[in-house]
This record gives sequence, structure tokens and C-alpha cells, in this order.
Amino acid sequence: MTAATVLRCESCGVEHGDNLASATCPNCDGLLLAEHAPPAVRGAALRALFDSRVVASAASAHERSGVWRFRELVLHVGDDAIISHPEGNTPLITRPAISKYAGVDGLVMKHEGHNPTGSFKDRGMTVALTQAQRVNARAVACASTGNTSASLSAYAAQAGIPAFVFVPAGQISAGKLAQTIAYGARVLPIDGDFDDCLRLAREAAPLGIYLVNSVNPFRVEGQKTIVFELLQQLGWQSPDWIALPAGNLGNTSAFGKALREAHALGLIDRVPRLLAVQAAGAAPFAKAFAEGFVTHHRVRAETRATAIRIGDPASWARAVTAIRETDGHVTAVSDEEIFAAKAVVDHAGVGCEPASAASIAGVRKLVAAGEIAPNASVAAVLTGHLLKDPGVPADSWLSTPLSYEAAMDVLRALTR
Repeated sequence: MTAATVLRCESCGVEHGDNLASATCPNCDGLLLAEHAPPAVRGAALRALFDSRVVASAASAHERSGVWRFRELVLHVGDDAIISHPEGNTPLITRPAISKYAGVDGLVMKHEGHNPTGSFKDRGMTVALTQAQRVNARAVACASTGNTSASLSAYAAQAGIPAFVFVPAGQISAGKLAQTIAYGARVLPIDGDFDDCLRLAREAAPLGIYLVNSVNPFRVEGQKTIVFELLQQLGWQSPDWIALPAGNLGNTSAFGKALREAHALGLIDRVPRLLAVQAAGAAPFAKAFAEGFVTHHRVRAETRATAIRIGDPASWARAVTAIRETDGHVTAVSDEEIFAAKAVVDHAGVGCEPASAASIAGVRKLVAAGEIAPNASVAAVLTGHLLKDPGVPADSWLSTPLSYEAAMDVLRALTR
């Protein structure tokens, strides 16, 4: 394929080629938007092209990838240049108990925790690391509350590129940190929160380090495919709502861009409404939505849902556009609501990390408020695997071992 992607700065308007070695605009440090040449076909023909690539037995990773299946809308690059695990092909799951809890009969869950490193981050990282290799990056880096660092570390190892990870000291789950270290990234714990880490990561860019946080335009291109694959799994029939957790707002931005492109290219004839759900202790975007997005709020984030513990979201303006274009909604739910929803998801045999359950809690809240109808079709995205942040150590359940006879007494009592 020939290069057919332009990176346009959303702040100063300058356009750059797809061989740019910076994740943000070199002129003004503004966010870059990837704009691709339109594919040769559209509508039913484009749907048929994408559907023809759903081949689980394909020999190469990029052919099995649920990201690179949509390559015309992601990045025009030769197959031999792609860094893929593979990723994507995550399931749609239904459970009556979760539907009943949320109050929606037509609830499906798109479980991104089934990606290689256990979160949706792999979709963006396969594209970002492919680009890092294309521009001969000396190293790659990210700020992270855990999932991004695990994904970056795995894909950087595959690409053979050194990786640096900035994490808020004492604020990252052991499971996510273990992944990051095991895959070989250099972890730098920072005295501060995620926003402090991201500022440091952005300031390191002049050292030749390629930033792969969600401010990177190619991360957004990969994360768009959550929506493309969801629509494909639904037979290209749009649900009424797509609900997702909202932290740094990268996914909110990516989902809006995906829906805009899918509608423009005739992949769908109706645009779903987006529901972005924040934790109440880290909800600057929800507060701004309630005020009509008049003010760009920043907060000191506090929530046990660590993956969305972000007080100054980097993709703010793009997310505002996504909510407005989809007639979307933004809400905040308490930690109590998040963990209550997580318990329902876990006990239904699905499981998810705490931040993922925010999408279910948000749907439940809007159904109760009358914003979402009980007969609406709703797709809720679960962004991370249960083992990403298990919370209660297994040892606490095994602290008082039972004798053989005591165990039998328990079983007899429970089966009477």
C-alpha cells in the first residue's frame, strides 16, 4: 500500500505526513488527527470486504487481528511492517442477570478484557508501535495507571524497541505492574498522580522518545476498531446506545471518530448515542457536560476504579465533539455503584476490572432516570479483565484453613 494518511493538527491546522516522528504537532504541541484517503469501495461493498477478513485460521497475526481487518480506516502500511499479537476479536456477551440489574432487556457487553494483555489498550498499541517502528523511534514511553503500561511493554518487546513507563507511585495494581515488568519495560514510579506522569512523558518527547498515550493519533485509530468490530458483530445494525468508562477520554474520542466514519462510509445508516461514564471522584467531564461544556474542569482524582482515576483528561476537546455529534450523554457514578455493578458482572461469570463496571453502573443510572428506555438496545464496553485489578488478595480467603472434617461439615450444611 502507498501512504495515504495525513496528520492534521487540531490546534493550528498544519498538516503533516504519516512519517512524522512526533506524537503531537511539532509546531504547537497540539493533538493530531489522522485523516485517511477514502477506501475504494463503501457501503455494502466495504462491509463485505471487512466481513471477508474474519478468518480465525489465517496464518499471520495481522490477518487474524480484529484491528488490522479494518486497515483502510486505521493506517495504510505494508503487512510486513505490522506489529500484531494478534489483538481484537473480543466477544459479545449477554447475561440475563446483568441485563436485569441494568434494567435493559437488550444489553450486550463487548469484553475488551479478552485482548492479549487483558485490556482494550492493545488495539491502540498495535498501531502506535507499528508507527513507532516506521519512524525509527529510539524508544517509546507512556504515563499509565496500569493497562497502558502493560500493553506498551508487551508490544515494545515484540517490536524490539526500549520502553519507559511513568506510573504514579503506589497507585497501580500489582497485576498490571507485574505485567509491565515481566515484558521488560523500565518502570519509573513518580511522586504524583497520572496527570503528573503524563506531563513528564510529554516533556520527554524531545529526547527522541515516542509517546504512545492516547494523545497519540495512532492510538485513537486502533481504538476505533472496538466500534467497527462491535457493529460488525451486530450485523452492521447500530444499537441505540454504546456505553463506556471514561477516564482520559481517549476511547470517547475514538468511538466518536469511528461512528462518524462508519456513517459517512455507509457502513451504518444510524449513529448510536454514546454514554461516557466517569467515577464520581474523577468526573470533570461529567461536570462540564451538566453545564453544557462551558468550562474545562480539572480535579484531583480520587476513586478505587484506578483505570479511570484521571482528573485532567488529555482528549477533552475531541470527546466533547464525540458527545455532541452522537447526541450523547455523560454521567458520573459513585465507587459504591461501580463496585455493586462489578459484583453483578463477576457473579454472572463474566468478570471485569472495577473501571469496566462503570459502564454497567452508568446504564443502570440512566435507565432509572428515564434517559435510556428499558427496551433500548445497549452495548456496554468492558475495558479490562477481572485479574487486572482483583482487589482482595486470594490469601485473605485462605487465612483460616479448614480441616477435612470441618470442610465436610460446611458442605453438609450447604447441601441440606
